[in-house]
Amino acid sequence: MFLNLTEVLTNEEKVVETQVETQITEISACGETYPGHALSPISFVFTNTGKGKAKIEAEAAFAFKAVCDRCLKPVEQELLLRFTREVWAPEASSDPAVYEEQPFMDGYVLDIDDLLISEIVTSWPMKILCKPDCKGICPTCGRDLNEGTCDCDHFVPDPRMAAIKDIFEAEREV
Repeated sequence: MFLNLTEVLTNEEKVVETQVETQITEISACGETYPGHALSPISFVFTNTGKGKAKIEAEAAFAFKAVCDRCLKPVEQELLLRFTREVWAPEASSDPAVYEEQPFMDGYVLDIDDLLISEIVTSWPMKILCKPDCKGICPTCGRDLNEGTCDCDHFVPDPRMAAIKDIFEAEREV
């Protein structure tokens, strides 16, 4: 969805508040694509902060479906966003680096979906868990350790003792 910011960028001290429905149905992050949707309309406040400059303040809530990083169960996560960005009109600066910082702007037009996806990816959780104390799955048999323990041998020998182990095994064979 696109929103024209000409009125805000050209009129000093202009403030515009609006709510926007988004058409985001999936989110690509960390090399995966997740189905997602906005939980409510996104609230925006656009404030002119000087000649050709505007501050964007937004609040949004998104839900997406993923799998737990430890036990691989499907889980629905909620992501609450509150962010502030500054945008510039095309003639506000002669420095081309300024426009590289705002790829979601095309002239006076704001691409809301690109801005929101950028903020979602920036706020993406490091780990997605079904619950904070998820125990994961057994690396040997694959059992979900949240449902109970397994009888697998989880003893990991100290690698520094490998030479002594070899001596004992050699004498056992004789």
